[in-house]
Amino acid sequence: MAEVKVACRTVPAGGSPVRVSAGAPGSRPPAAIERPFVEAWRQEPLWREQDGGPQHQVNLAASTHLQWGSRVAHVPTKATSAPRESGEGSAAGSPGVWGAARREGMVGNRRDPSGRSESGRGAPYKRKVKSAAAQRESEGAIVPRKAVQENAVGGKDPWGGHGGGEGKREGMAGKPGPNNPGGRRPADKVRELQRRLYVAAKRQPGRRFHALYDRIHRSDVLREAWKLVRRNQGAAGVDAETLGDVERYGVDRFLEEIGGQLRAGEYRPQAVRRRYIPKPDGRQRPLGIPTVRDRVVQMAAKLVVEPIFEADFRPSSHGFRPKRGALQALEALRKGASRGGNHVLDADIRDFFGTIDHERLMEFVGRRISDRRVLKLVRLWLRAGVMEEGRVRKVVTGTPQGGVISPLLANIYLHELDAAWERSHAHLGMLVRYADDFVVMCRTKAACEQAERVVKNILTRLKLELNSEKTRRLDLSWGKQGFDFLGCHLRRRLSGPLMKATGRRLYFLQRWPSLKAMKRVRARVRELTDSRWNGVKDARVLIGCLNPVLRGWANYFRSGNAAIKFGQVDGYVRRRLVRFMIRRKGRHLRPGDLTTWTEDFFHRLGLYRLRGTIRYPEAA
Repeated sequence: MAEVKVACRTVPAGGSPVRVSAGAPGSRPPAAIERPFVEAWRQEPLWREQDGGPQHQVNLAASTHLQWGSRVAHVPTKATSAPRESGEGSAAGSPGVWGAARREGMVGNRRDPSGRSESGRGAPYKRKVKSAAAQRESEGAIVPRKAVQENAVGGKDPWGGHGGGEGKREGMAGKPGPNNPGGRRPADKVRELQRRLYVAAKRQPGRRFHALYDRIHRSDVLREAWKLVRRNQGAAGVDAETLGDVERYGVDRFLEEIGGQLRAGEYRPQAVRRRYIPKPDGRQRPLGIPTVRDRVVQMAAKLVVEPIFEADFRPSSHGFRPKRGALQALEALRKGASRGGNHVLDADIRDFFGTIDHERLMEFVGRRISDRRVLKLVRLWLRAGVMEEGRVRKVVTGTPQGGVISPLLANIYLHELDAAWERSHAHLGMLVRYADDFVVMCRTKAACEQAERVVKNILTRLKLELNSEKTRRLDLSWGKQGFDFLGCHLRRRLSGPLMKATGRRLYFLQRWPSLKAMKRVRARVRELTDSRWNGVKDARVLIGCLNPVLRGWANYFRSGNAAIKFGQVDGYVRRRLVRFMIRRKGRHLRPGDLTTWTEDFFHRLGLYRLRGTIRYPEAA
């Protein structure tokens, strides 16, 4: 950097040199201008005269009206390494405010902590905790915290200019480094997009979003959608393309092709593949499996659209929502029962996913989204059709269970039930909904009966109906009846400790695994320990297959009152493993072997034990 010698001081080229004499040229005009006596009365006062002590006195060194030199006149003094002249003699020849500031010490001018006022002015009135030699950050030169190229973090040199030239900017972050290198790392762009959409939708409940399609085919959104689809696994669709095939083909190439189709408006979804899974009651549940390509596009659309509707969803909805789940729904019922909820309407909608009206659904989606291309995408997915036994069948109602975006569409559709209940019928009781299964907890029998009539009317407007076989009204008082909800059986039970301590008969709503849940876990354990595993020589192989099943089942039910049920499952697993050990031993079984195969024996081999894993709901 070129340097210019001005009055024996080194100043960078382009800086404002210090004025050395009256009338010398400088970067600032003279601070004080003589005025005629006639106009003197119009001049604004330089400061107000106040009484009350030093804290109200004006700091002459900080005045910008009568300073002898510009602010940069004393900044280079502390930035350069040349020795300073101290004492009264060096300041005697300095006129006005500059001389006074030098005589009182540069601390009065808020730049040099080394000089101290001889009169005691500016000294702290409290005892110092830190050493007086410790220098505050604000008293030193402004220096970037991180050395980077092109001054990306906006640091300044001691003369007040930007050091090293201007760095290129891209949005809020410079290319060489972040704006705040010492602070929290910025979140990824997809999360930031979702946060902005959610905040905008929450602040403006009536806003309709019109520019969302361009966000769906963004490369970072498609990349995040692929990660989520890959994590969820899943079978192939009608094109027989698996996740492994996509990885061998090239994920980047696969996502670029999807983005190109979306940008060109050439994307068309394929029909879903129909599969059936058995239900606990013996019937079969139909599933629709989209192709991997369609699952990625649906996931990308869900990432963009879901935050908008999340701003509208009510607290009564718990299914398939971020940071919500079955545990929150069960806890809401437990707390509602403690406030006097003794009557329950256990409701179920008949064939909900197969009877959703497409026109009503698109009307509800259109209340928040006005982007025609996004609405067209949703309509294409609804009308894609179902392939069953090699033939494609078009559908006019319903959304296929198994699709990525189907749970979101279901919540949008039933949001009308949540909103209508909260708006006009919340006085009847508390609504707790998980997808198409919901419960209304009321205080009185009359309120429960009225709640059933209200629910039927609302569902009729949505072109839905209650399943009369599964919908019933229950009386929970004194533990008379119980009901199953989300795999748990809920019933009031007498509190023994409180009865012993106070003599009062108090009943609290408790939950534990339902009979159906117990049957399913036993069937799974039996499947993993049957005769097909006779060729296994080591019990630890079976234990390695059993542990994920047991651990996942226990994590779901451990927040309730499931200690007895957990003990029953532990006993069943031990008996199945003992049978395996007997088959493995065969005729080599010796007397006394059965007594050694205890629960502790298998636990030492690594078997997961359910007993002792119960956690209080708030701590689970």
